[in-house]
Amino acid sequence: MKNNVTPIESKPSSFDYESLLDIGANGIFGVKSSKLPLPPMLMFNRITNVNDSGGKYEKGIVEAELDITPDMWFFDCHFRDDAVMPGCLGLDALWQLTGFFLGWSEHFGFGRALGVKEVRFTGQVLPTNKLVRYRIDVKRVIKRRLVMGLADGQMEVDGKLIYTAEDMRVGIFEKTDFS
Repeated sequence: MKNNVTPIESKPSSFDYESLLDIGANGIFGVKSSKLPLPPMLMFNRITNVNDSGGKYEKGIVEAELDITPDMWFFDCHFRDDAVMPGCLGLDALWQLTGFFLGWSEHFGFGRALGVKEVRFTGQVLPTNKLVRYRIDVKRVIKRRLVMGLADGQMEVDGKLIYTAEDMRVGIFEKTDFS
């Protein structure tokens, strides 16, 4: 994908909530097409670590956190008298972080989740929990007509591993349609 963006010499390795909101509104590094979702779909409060050489596969890592409070929007509607964070929101957070990594790595465009090989849920997030931690380990970035990130992810709540995802795929597109 061609772009007229000057390479970023010193990229931040962490982002606070205000920075994430700015990326949602204006794009990463000012590139309007590489954005994060805005609240309430933004599923983390901060990115604590991002680099392109770490992680299990030495291809990159992103770590992020979400502070849990009992008044979060999804607890009121999922499920009545049995509040739990929907599993799909945790998986979406992992996809969001994979797409963020691609933008942070200066692959600009419109990110779209393309799939996941396997997801395992072994726990849940309740209103009484305090902190969710996410981690993605980048396996590969394919740079052809389509830029695609391939990563494994995990999600912990209060220090306990509760979700794993293998072979998550996120693509970067020049347009918002798939044609």
